[in-house]
Amino acid sequence: MKKILSVLLVGAMLLALLALAGCGSKDTLTLNVYNWGEYISDGSEGSLDTIKAFEKWYEGEYGQKVKVNYTTYASNEDMYAKLSSGAVSYDVIIPSDYMIARMAAENMLLPLNFDNIPNYQYIDESFRGLYYDPQNTYSVPYTYGVVGVIYNAAVVDEADVGDWDLMWNEKYAGQILQFNNPRDAFATAQYKLDLDVNSTDHAVWDQALAELKTQSPLVKSYVMDEIYNMMESGEAAIGAYYAGDYFTMLDAQAEGVDLQFYYPERTNFFVDAMCIPSCCQNQELAEIFINYMLSEEPAIANAEYIYYASPNSLVYKNPEYLEELGEETVDVLYRFTDNFNEYLNQYAFYNLDADTLGYITTLWETLKIG
Repeated sequence: MKKILSVLLVGAMLLALLALAGCGSKDTLTLNVYNWGEYISDGSEGSLDTIKAFEKWYEGEYGQKVKVNYTTYASNEDMYAKLSSGAVSYDVIIPSDYMIARMAAENMLLPLNFDNIPNYQYIDESFRGLYYDPQNTYSVPYTYGVVGVIYNAAVVDEADVGDWDLMWNEKYAGQILQFNNPRDAFATAQYKLDLDVNSTDHAVWDQALAELKTQSPLVKSYVMDEIYNMMESGEAAIGAYYAGDYFTMLDAQAEGVDLQFYYPERTNFFVDAMCIPSCCQNQELAEIFINYMLSEEPAIANAEYIYYASPNSLVYKNPEYLEELGEETVDVLYRFTDNFNEYLNQYAFYNLDADTLGYITTLWETLKIG
C-alpha cells in the first residue's frame, strides 16, 4: 500500500511539475500582415529582411517567439473585397488613402493606440491630418508617391512623349499597358480629359469609359504587378505606374531596354499607410509591428527596397540614404514633398459613395468584357 501511495505521489508530483512547466512556456504568437506585392524589404540582393528582423527583435525584446504570416494583394480593391467578405483575418494592412477613408467609414478599421507606437513622432507634420484620416485615428503613413508614365526610349520616339497622350498613341498599338483596377485606369482617362476623378456625376464616368474604349484596341494587357517583367524585358513599351516602381524596373531592365519616366501634368498623388483591420486578433502586437517598421533600420531598408518616398524623418534626413539614391532619383521621388498636402487634396482619389462605386464597377466590367 505504501509503495502504491508512493508511486501515486511521485506521479502527482510529476504532473504538477509538468503543469508548472506548461504555465511557464509561451506559445509562438502569430501576426498576419497583408500588403502590396514588392512592397517590403525581403532580404534579396543583400537587403534587410525586415520581417525576419522583426521576429528576431521581438523575441529578444519580449522573450517570446512571433511568426509573421506575410501575404500580398495587387490592388486596394482586391484587398477590400477579401476583407469585406469576412472569410479572412489580418492584423496589419497597408491600403491607400481613399481606401482608408472608405474602410474607416464602414467600421473596418480599429482606432490605434499610439502609446504602442512612439516612433510615430518621426512622421513629418505634413503627413498628418490628411483628408482620409483627419484626426490621425486609424493610420500611420508608410510611403507616398505619384503616378507617372514609364516608356522604353529604345522603342518610343521622344517627340511622342508628353502628358497622357502617349498612352493613347496608335503608333504603339499592342505595346501599351493599362492598370488592371478601375480607379487607376479610369483616372488616366479623367486626368487626360481634365475631368474630376472624384465626381459623383455618372456622365463624367461615361466620358472616361468612352476614352478607355478608344484606348482598348491599343492595349496589350491590363496589369498590376505583371508590369514589372513586361517593361523590364521589353515585352511592352509604355505603361502608367508608380514612380518608385520605375526605379525597381530600371535596376532590372534587360539589355537593349532603355526605360524612362515622366510625370503627366495632372496625375494621382497618394499615401499608403499602415492600419489595423477590425478583424485583427492581436492589436497590441500589430501596433508593436507598426512601431518597429518606423524605426530607423527597417524604415530605411523598406524605403531603399521599394523606391518610394518616405514620410519618416529618420529616412529622408538620413545622409547615407540620400547619397545612395543619388540626386536624380531624389528629385523624382521627393519633388512634390514641400506642397504634398496641396497636391494630394487636388488630385488624390477620395472615398466615393456606394452608388458611384457600383456604377464604376459596372462600367469597368463593360470595358473588360469588351
